[in-house]
Amino acid sequence: MEMFLALLLAGTAVALLLLGLFLFGLRRRLIQRAGGTFDCSLRWGRKAVRPGKGWAYGVARYSGDVIEWFRVFSYAPRPRRVLRRDAIEVLERRAPAGEEELALLSDAVVLACRHDEDRIELAMSEDALTGFLAWLEAAPPGQRVNVA
Repeated sequence: MEMFLALLLAGTAVALLLLGLFLFGLRRRLIQRAGGTFDCSLRWGRKAVRPGKGWAYGVARYSGDVIEWFRVFSYAPRPRRVLRRDAIEVLERRAPAGEEELALLSDAVVLACRHDEDRIELAMSEDALTGFLAWLEAAPPGQRVNVA
């Protein structure tokens, strides 16, 4: 009887693990279904000033005049951050330095920005960066755009 209970618990644990992995994949598929997505790591606020620390890996999605940013390792159906095009000011572009090289994808470029009054850093591939800057520059007439 003890052996049966142990096997049942182990089987349940494996089933829950597989279900969790399936839900991660399903969530990512649903986020990408609308199109216009790219891999994008993010640092927000105070953490952005600590070298190499505070990066969160995510997926960003263009949605009209906003970018919705979703954490990869989350089950939340809603974006964690929403970046408005008219509130983004690009401050600088740089290569990852020091510990950041380990925390970010190998081909990442870091873009330091201001969103309203918050400092943010976005790390994305060169191709995604080109698309992001083009999206910023394609703002409707009358919107302030600063892509430095």
